[in-house]
Amino acid sequence: MIKKFKCIYPFNENLLDGDGYILTVREDTTLNYLEHKNLISEEIVFTPPSFVAHLTAKSKYGRMGLSFLNAAKVHSGFVGRLALELVNLSNERMPITIKRGDPLMHIEFMSREGSPSPYIGQYMFQYMNDSEIEMYLNILTKDFSDVFNVEKLKIMMKNRIT
Repeated sequence: MIKKFKCIYPFNENLLDGDGYILTVREDTTLNYLEHKNLISEEIVFTPPSFVAHLTAKSKYGRMGLSFLNAAKVHSGFVGRLALELVNLSNERMPITIKRGDPLMHIEFMSREGSPSPYIGQYMFQYMNDSEIEMYLNILTKDFSDVFNVEKLKIMMKNRIT
């Protein structure tokens, strides 16, 4: 599933961890004490319509005082890079640095029951370029044509967060 539908792209087999995958971030970032930042995942995430995904931060960062503020769910049908909301709550009041490529966030895909109800919100295709979106439009229209409306997807593409 991960490779066929590019649920994680780019995919690095070394980042598989037990029940899930570990996401990384696009750029080096330092958070000072009490500073809040949105870090963007390096990987694009696609949650197929019959799945949801859950996120948890690696405990290494929690022990340093980094707190993950997002809702811990990635909606079924969502495609895009994730904005990971973090704040430094370190007791030592020291900066915390996360480097590009460092394992940061666990993501686990779980099957869901019921009729597909894919994500159609404003964050669809966020932080993706046109060629990346085209790659996913091909997957969505070929493998999930009964679930996604192509015209709505094209509108979401035009209105995406970049």
